Amino acid sequence: MAFTSPDVLPALSDRRRHSTMRRMKRLWLVCCITLLGFVLPMLPVALPAAAFSPMPDSPSLSRPTLQMGPVRAPELEGGMAWFNVPGPLSLAQLRGKVVLLDFWTYCCINCLHVIPDLKALEAKYPNELVVIGVHSGKFKTEKETNSIQQAVVRYDIRHPVVNDANFAIWNAYAVRAWPTLVLISPDGYVASRYAGEGHREELDRDIAALIAEARKKGTLKLDPVEITPRPFQETDSPLRFPGKVYADAASQRLFIADTNHHRIVVAGFDGKVLDTIGSGAPGTRNGPYNFAEFQYPQGMALDGDFLYVADTGNHLLRRVNLKTRMVETVAGTGKNERSRQTGPGTSVGLSSPWDLAIHQRTLFIAMAGAHQIWQYNLDTGVVGPYAGTGAEGRQDGTLETAVFAQPSGLSTDGKRLYVADSEISAVRAIDLATGQVTTLAGGDLFDFGDTNGKGENARFQHPLGVAAAERKLYVADTYNHKLRTIDLRTRFVSNLIGSGMPGLQNDLPALFHEPGGLSYAAGKLFVADTNNHVIRLVEFEPTRVSTFAIDKLTAPTPIKLKDDALPNEEQIGVPTQRLTPGAGEIVVDIQLPPGFKYAPTAEQRYFVSIEAGTEGLTIPAKAMAVTSSKLRFPVSIPYTVTANGMGAFDVVVSVTFCKEGNEGFCSVATYRFHVPFIGRPKGSTKRPVLLKSIPPPTP
Repeated sequence: MAFTSPDVLPALSDRRRHSTMRRMKRLWLVCCITLLGFVLPMLPVALPAAAFSPMPDSPSLSRPTLQMGPVRAPELEGGMAWFNVPGPLSLAQLRGKVVLLDFWTYCCINCLHVIPDLKALEAKYPNELVVIGVHSGKFKTEKETNSIQQAVVRYDIRHPVVNDANFAIWNAYAVRAWPTLVLISPDGYVASRYAGEGHREELDRDIAALIAEARKKGTLKLDPVEITPRPFQETDSPLRFPGKVYADAASQRLFIADTNHHRIVVAGFDGKVLDTIGSGAPGTRNGPYNFAEFQYPQGMALDGDFLYVADTGNHLLRRVNLKTRMVETVAGTGKNERSRQTGPGTSVGLSSPWDLAIHQRTLFIAMAGAHQIWQYNLDTGVVGPYAGTGAEGRQDGTLETAVFAQPSGLSTDGKRLYVADSEISAVRAIDLATGQVTTLAGGDLFDFGDTNGKGENARFQHPLGVAAAERKLYVADTYNHKLRTIDLRTRFVSNLIGSGMPGLQNDLPALFHEPGGLSYAAGKLFVADTNNHVIRLVEFEPTRVSTFAIDKLTAPTPIKLKDDALPNEEQIGVPTQRLTPGAGEIVVDIQLPPGFKYAPTAEQRYFVSIEAGTEGLTIPAKAMAVTSSKLRFPVSIPYTVTANGMGAFDVVVSVTFCKEGNEGFCSVATYRFHVPFIGRPKGSTKRPVLLKSIPPPTP
């Protein structure tokens, strides 16, 4: 999120508004520099210089030093509504506890990255720490109480949140960046503040120090604060906050990112459910459909029998083999990393990939967290940046000099790649032949609204989706609750459907509630109507809107991890094995990455688990589980099977290995092979092989 004043410019003509904004930005910069001389001596902590740069949310900010100061924390006054608590909270009633204020807005990707850190700290200090989210919304829609309530439920925020719509608390604490975290001591003084994401370790250290000091003084209070989080009301809703859709005309299939159910739903254009991909539990497990896991998946793209998925919450790119019904990870490390490198997929960190589009043999990725467009080579598996410097803002130019702001939607007509650049409320275009980046329509970081017109005279409000078709570009104008169109010849923006008010209504003018994804196929426009928890269908000539009925789809019941599950194990689904009746051996071959060796003193391990109900399979007791520092793979596990034997078994392997010449760089890999089998005399094997090559770990 860009660092700037939240002041809203008065209504002016577009040209005067643009000119006035430039002058005000220059004036604002001068004022900031002047005010620093007065403000900094009053703060209890010296803010890092980087916090006043145009990139305050960079994870590379220098670490503030915990230092008690004389500034009493201002009271939490001026909020319009409170969530997750029976009534407003005050710092006076929280005296004796460490309080952490999180200044955020739900459009801000960097703010969303902070949420897991807050949850971890709340779990570690359940009685000593109170986190309060101060929601100081950037966009008009984000100031509405109902919109914030939706976001609180959507992101499973269980700590108190206050709607600071008028920036009263924001101004009281002199905040200038989303996100900003302010730490308050048990005796009510500002102890430290942090701009941007990536401060979990500093916060943990400083919170622990404040707790220790208060405990020493005898002022620490451990009585609980009453928290009443609002549950998700549509508990039986088949879809929950669906983020994106992908329609394939050739196969008449619709792929739906059922985002908050952590799965992908596959349906026919007739509404019949064809498949669900993912167990419904959040996680990173690879394997068969019912075992695999996603976390808040978003955009999808189809390449033959492979469906690629932007696994946003896991910071991964996943690939679904629609023939073998298997899910695998092809890019990302599973950590939020704003990497600038190019390399083999699983060796490069990603940051909230939000949407995907394919052109020829390149998969383009809207990397929202890095404010860039990335590319993944479908043939080589190499991933890396394609366009954008990584700074946040709006700047046209070459691939190397262009600047984006949280790109969240992609589409292509084969000549240009279209980008819903959400934080600047604009639609961008990248010429795939020349690499030139231009602004097709829309404004800038604080130029947003709901205005039709040509090119940069038009205004959107945080658009998340685009779909190119028939010389038009359809736009999901998310916070305006509308669908808009851009004429690709004239760049003129027009309303398509929607009154601008949130709701669920099919009769024209139809109502939407923060639509987030679009896909055009077979003359129809499919819409992920996110906050209505449904898919909408738009048909033309004449224009009509309907709610896409999905037959017999139910909310998932996540499969629980097995009792013998090891930490961070990866599920590997194996096709059904036809085993020759009699004696045989299961070969388990785990191949270490090049340049690595088994840890000399660590114990390696495998064990076999036979599923309940399995018949006709016998494995000697001594071969069922082996743990030894001398264990090396491949290993052979003897078994016997009957002609009518059938069922399934798991082989779980845990390997500890180190880099040759550097035994300080070690890693543990754990895999669970899930093997269904049937005893058959023909077309069978006595020696099934379970093979896994461990990818090189990231230091």
